[in-house]
Amino acid sequence: MKNEAKKLAVIGAGLMGSGIAQVSAQAGWEVTVRDVTDQALARGTDGIKASLEKFVAKGKLEAAEAEAALARITPTTDLDAAADADVVVEAVFEKIEVKQEIFAALDKIAKDGAVLASNTSAIPITKIAAATSRPERVVGTHFFSPVPMMALCELVRGHKTSDETLATAREFAESVGKTCVVVNRDVAGFVTTRLIAALVVEAAKLQESGVASAEDIDTACRLGFGHAMGPLATADLTGVDILLHAMDNIWTESKDGKFAPPESMRRMVDAGDLGRKSGHGFYEH
Repeated sequence: MKNEAKKLAVIGAGLMGSGIAQVSAQAGWEVTVRDVTDQALARGTDGIKASLEKFVAKGKLEAAEAEAALARITPTTDLDAAADADVVVEAVFEKIEVKQEIFAALDKIAKDGAVLASNTSAIPITKIAAATSRPERVVGTHFFSPVPMMALCELVRGHKTSDETLATAREFAESVGKTCVVVNRDVAGFVTTRLIAALVVEAAKLQESGVASAEDIDTACRLGFGHAMGPLATADLTGVDILLHAMDNIWTESKDGKFAPPESMRRMVDAGDLGRKSGHGFYEH
């Protein structure tokens, strides 16, 4: 990808989409962020501003660099604004029907040769690509939250993803400061979500059955295995509802019992105990 052609469109101004937009703008990409309402776009832009201000306050970014990054971001409610992008990254809710609708529209809008990427954490890329006439140009770019802090990007090859598309996706991810791992076979949940899902399922079952407290389970993983954060604390940070949805996607595809969410997690979501974002989860926040 030539340096003069660094145009990115991010579909979705939520936490993930805003994070992807921020790191890309910091890296010099011209970024268009699209969401369906002005309110969603305002929340996303405010989040980016707040994040950049924190980096400036901590001395990790110059104020001029933060201003320049913000100037590279253009919010819009018009999906047609993705027409000029070299890379389009979809970062909306983890529902296959929603993603397929977006990719079907992007198939008609995006220019020839554009890479169409999904930030999905669990849905097979091949299913998303099937909504387009160019499945060879569709790839998974699974970033991690919070995007400005997390160094990993999981690249996922769909059944028909071309080598060129994968290479372009890697070049994009590495240009915004990420280290990439490649998933060569398009299994639901890929590598990272399958690993954390299986661990959270077992941890939640242990806590649910009274074998050990959430605190002791997480301490065992931190001190026994060197994890930076225990699985139940990770669930609270990610969102219990988000992990539950990912587990259901993997379970539906694989029918592997180790991914079947325990009832306690379903009841937590029913009750609105979603983790940090709700103030209650496996822990009080």
